[in-house]
Amino acid sequence: MDYKQILLSKNGYVTLTLAKEFLKYSVGDKIPTVTEISDRFNLARGTVQNALKTLQNNDAIRIESKGHLGSYLIKKNMKVLLEFAGITSIVGVMPLPYSRRYEGLASGLLVAMENHYNIPASMAYMRGSLNRISMLESNRYDYAIISRDAAEQILDKYNNIIIVKSFGRYSYLSEHVIIFKNNKYDAVEDGMKIGVDNDSVDQKRLTEAICKGKKVEFVHIDYSQSLKRVMSGDIDASVWNKDEILDKMIEVNYVEIQNLDILADEAVLVVNKEEPEMASLLDEIIDVKAVTNIQKLVLEGKITPSY
Repeated sequence: MDYKQILLSKNGYVTLTLAKEFLKYSVGDKIPTVTEISDRFNLARGTVQNALKTLQNNDAIRIESKGHLGSYLIKKNMKVLLEFAGITSIVGVMPLPYSRRYEGLASGLLVAMENHYNIPASMAYMRGSLNRISMLESNRYDYAIISRDAAEQILDKYNNIIIVKSFGRYSYLSEHVIIFKNNKYDAVEDGMKIGVDNDSVDQKRLTEAICKGKKVEFVHIDYSQSLKRVMSGDIDASVWNKDEILDKMIEVNYVEIQNLDILADEAVLVVNKEEPEMASLLDEIIDVKAVTNIQKLVLEGKITPSY
């Protein structure tokens, strides 16, 4: 069946719209009435009925009426439904894979999506959780990987994303530390130049917390350049990811960050609030245990990362 040809027909857009709508429902769910769908999308009842008939005739869905109890979804063919919904690929965005932990997470996510409904999956990489969320909002990507703390801060302020999957403690990083330009320091002191990336929710929050009460100069930096800027002496200190220090066995003075209630070590997968069908799809195809098992094998050096 040439689904693209159907979507180019007179009622193609309505069929696509309803296909996306049905991605959100599970088999056994009660579905809206034709009138409710018509009112919600401002469509004629006949147009809605034709689109539903198209989906059913092509075996994308099967609906059963139970009289006054309403109608229920009794079958959903995801492969066909995705064709009608126009979803032909899934593209995510996550932090630059500079640590083995990130490499493992990227590998796990892509493997988890392989061979599901023949939809190609790929990953893009971008620093800064706010940058990734901005791209998500503009529909450049289907989902983003950020820390749980960043997700909760963004949700609290903007309420523009949905958390679909959580991957557990230490799936994002082992811990943040403070790196110093030399061995003379073991704490932030007055007069220091402190590097901060305003696009990184985690790094900025942690930096402000450890510098509270101190008279320091904040210097805006690219988070990925933190180590280089500190080791060159351009700034005195910065919050950094301990994983890269350990992975690359870098000799730099660092101190662990203590007693801060900022959960920045857990990775979560988020989608645009305006794309609930993508949330349903990703919730169905991503197995958290499978992703974290692959990440663990990469961290242990038992498999080569592939992303």
